[in-house]
Amino acid sequence: MSRRHDPPQVGSVRRFSKAERWAHRATAVLMSVCVLTAAMLYLPLFAELIGRRALVVTVHEWSGIALPIPVLAALGSRAFRVDLGLLNRFGPHDRRWLVAVLRRDGRPGSRPAHKFNAGQKLYAAWAAGATLIMLGTGLMMWWTHLVPLEWRTAATFIHDWLALTLGVVLAGHIGMAMGDPEARRGMRTGWVTRTWAEQEHPLWRPGPRPRPDQSGERRGVR
Repeated sequence: MSRRHDPPQVGSVRRFSKAERWAHRATAVLMSVCVLTAAMLYLPLFAELIGRRALVVTVHEWSGIALPIPVLAALGSRAFRVDLGLLNRFGPHDRRWLVAVLRRDGRPGSRPAHKFNAGQKLYAAWAAGATLIMLGTGLMMWWTHLVPLEWRTAATFIHDWLALTLGVVLAGHIGMAMGDPEARRGMRTGWVTRTWAEQEHPLWRPGPRPRPDQSGERRGVR
């Protein structure tokens, strides 16, 4: 029996495991809730349309607290831990990629990349750091008795401006994803074409596509 999201029989390689895809989806949902509820709290137009400010505040607070949970849960996946190591490792090819982007050099071979390019690594590092700062400052604003007034004032300032920056960066991330259907397919199904992988990530050497066994189901590989 074929599965709904089975890759084509020829020319596909595994990019993301199921744990990685679900962690990404859950994080995206929670982050979207945080951004939308923040807009309802800070933009007068949305605040008037929605009302029920206390409920919006509660949803915003708990979605923010839950934000790290998908990533923490995914640490049980070996594939996720391996990719996390790749995201945290910068090499000479990443510097070449960044220089080519800054120079708007689109020549073939000018932007070498492993499984993740330098832009994706920087985004992942920035998003992780921003999430932790937002969580910390949010807790200071929620439990006001834990810290002095000066700390709460600074936390509010940092939280508000970082939230605005986060919204802009997320919009850019979504815009770039919309411009690359194959990358979206990789995150949605876990599979990409080998041609795309060789063009966009020439230093990445994914394993061969698994052969179907006698029951017709694919053996799982990372």
